[in-house]
Amino acid sequence: MGEKMNFQHKELANERWAQMSLCEQMANIGSEVSRAFNWRNKGKDDLSKKAVDRALELLDLTAGSLKQYPRLKEVLRVREALVDYFYGENMFSSSETQWRKYFDAFAYRINKNIA
Repeated sequence: MGEKMNFQHKELANERWAQMSLCEQMANIGSEVSRAFNWRNKGKDDLSKKAVDRALELLDLTAGSLKQYPRLKEVLRVREALVDYFYGENMFSSSETQWRKYFDAFAYRINKNIA
């Protein structure tokens, strides 16, 4: 457990990620999830897996920066469901369309300056 985490998003692993709003963080995570779907749909499973791993890393950074329990609970549930979707048996019966809609809502808020 004493291992140092090897962040793929090194520039975000510092305090910069924690300074972003939750909507900004989730929109960035959604970009990685979208990349994962795009690569998977092109048959590039190795690149898809790397994008999923980056999304999970960002979710971990988000969870580490949250102080409010309801938000933390949602982020951890999203992480659990993403792992289940990409690596598990999809016991939550989620779909690519549902995931894109979920994350697109955050991107929409950022683009409309609602965050």
